[in-house]
This record gives sequence, C-alpha cells and structure tokens, in this order.
Amino acid sequence: MTDYPHQPQQPYYPAQPPRPPYEPAEPLSTGPGTTIWPSGGHVPPPAAPTASGPAHAAPEPRRRAKRGAGLLVAVAIAAAAVGGGTATLVQQLTADGTANASGGVNGTNVAASSRGTVAGVAAAVSPSIVEISASSTSGKSTGSGVIITGDGEIVTNNHVISGADSIKVQLSDGTSYDAEVVGTDPDKDLALIKLRGASGLKAATLGDSGKVKVGDEVVAIGSPEGLTGTVTSGIVSALDRDVTVAKDDGQDRRQPQYDPRQGWPFEFGGQEFNGDTGSSKTTYKALQTDASLNPGNSGGALINLNGEIIGINSAMYSPSSSNGSSAGSIGLGFAIPVDTVKADLEQLRSGGAN
Repeated sequence: MTDYPHQPQQPYYPAQPPRPPYEPAEPLSTGPGTTIWPSGGHVPPPAAPTASGPAHAAPEPRRRAKRGAGLLVAVAIAAAAVGGGTATLVQQLTADGTANASGGVNGTNVAASSRGTVAGVAAAVSPSIVEISASSTSGKSTGSGVIITGDGEIVTNNHVISGADSIKVQLSDGTSYDAEVVGTDPDKDLALIKLRGASGLKAATLGDSGKVKVGDEVVAIGSPEGLTGTVTSGIVSALDRDVTVAKDDGQDRRQPQYDPRQGWPFEFGGQEFNGDTGSSKTTYKALQTDASLNPGNSGGALINLNGEIIGINSAMYSPSSSNGSSAGSIGLGFAIPVDTVKADLEQLRSGGAN
C-alpha cells in the first residue's frame, strides 16, 4: 500500500538510459489560428506506457518529431502556395491590364477598349491626311487627300483637282508641297497626285471595305471649309448606295455649275443635291455615313476603328443658309469604298482612264 503514492512518477521513466535526451519543445505561434511545432520537438508521451515497455517508447519522439517537421513543411508549402497564388493573381491582373492598355488600334497606342478610341485613331491617321488647294483660271477649290506612299502619292477625288493649273498640298504639320497629277478616273471620281521632293511621309493603311458592316463606327478626317485636320465620327449608315455625281473631265470647268461653298453636286434617291449635276455624270456604289462631312472633306478619309482607310469621302449634302453659304452637315455623306480605290490604283499610276 505504501507504493501507491509513487505511481504518478511512472510516466517519466527516470530509469531508462536508452531514451533520447529530448527536451520538451514549446510550439511557435505565428499568428491567430496557426501553431507550428519545431522540427525535433517533443510531445509528452501518453500517461501510461504501452505493454511493450521502453522498446516501443523510444521511437515515439522520432515519429512525432517527423510529424512536427512535416507540419512545418506543410505550413511552409501552404504559405508559399498562398503567397505564390497571390503573386500569380496579381501578376495576371497586372498582365491583363497591360495587355488591355497596349492592345491598341493599328498605328495607334490607344487601347481599342478605351473611350479615347476616336482620339487614338485621329492621332494616328491625321499625319496621313492632307489639304489640297487647286487653282485654275475659273477659281480655286479646296479638298482633302490621303497619303498612300512615303514618297508622296496621294489619293483624292477627281473633282478636287480636275482642270487645275497648279496644286498645293499642306500636310498636317503645316509643311507645304507642290504636287502634280499622275492619273485621273472621272468615271469613279478618283485621282492620284504626287508631291514633288517628298520622302519619309507617313502612309495610311488601306483596309478592306468588303468587311464593313452597317453600324460600324467610323472616323472622318479632312479639311472642311479649309479647316485642316478636322475630325468627326459616326457610323456606317448603309452600303452599296448608288450615288450619281457630276463627271468633271477637266475639259469644261463651267459645267456643271459648282459652288465650292456647297459641295460637289450629286444625285441620290432621285434627288439632286448641292446644285445641278449637269449632263455629264457618273454613278458608283458608295458607303453611306452619318459622320459630319462638309465642303472640303472631299477626297478625305473614312476610317474604321482599326485605323484603316475604308473609303474616300466624295459627296455630302450641305444645305445652303440664307446668305448662300453652307448651313452645315445633316448627316448624309458618301464615300467611295477603298476596294474600288485599290482596284484602280495601277490604272491611276499609269495615267488613269483619261
């Protein structure tokens, strides 16, 4: 009976020499809800030894020590996974933002998804749009043109330069050049002129008007009323409109009666606009747009939001005000499809139809 008071000391096994001299390790608290046992830590054995005695008790600290090390590794892996996952997520978000910011329209650094798309297209394409001043014995007309080669080939409307004795071209940066006519095609109201002594110019990208759809957003750039580099925007209102324009072959500048303040005479839907189209006319298929076009926009560019030229603005209705000047655009404009231009380029370069 006198031995019972000593039984509580039995779990410590003081007389077991083979037992490793591990010191009990205290857990490390790294934060709320996380506890790590250090590698080699010791968890106190059960209150009572197993039947096998010390032979099975010695490996217990090693097993639990490994568990502590394993837990440490697991926590470290988990922390790395969380940290790495967060870093990956941040990297993906950052990468996505970068892709959106740099995924711009062709020839511009502005993102296609940003609200400044029209501004981006304008900034990128404006250097390729010029103002054309054509002078003849019967007066002076102002129009626009599109640079298509670095050495100064420019596409414009035939009615802008037909019959001109001299042609002056002003670039968007204010630089002026003399130009000469390379070829004309009155049937399509197209002309090709070439700057003298020009090089290193920014040529526009000619798109594919066959891919244009009604409702596509477009940008128009030209020189209405001599205001160089004016930018407007709108949509494609219709395709394949039959537009009839006065055919000016340069032989008689008096016919038709052309008032530069009102725009080039044309017929659409059985009506005449901007005056009498005369007896000599031509009809072509055109893109219709509600982008604001005014006299002086003739020969300028109609551009898609990829920064590609899809048409050459050629006819627009600008009703006259009481003093005889243009009252402004009413959203009825037409452009020669760029596919027509591309198909006609070689002929224009060789002198044109006439």
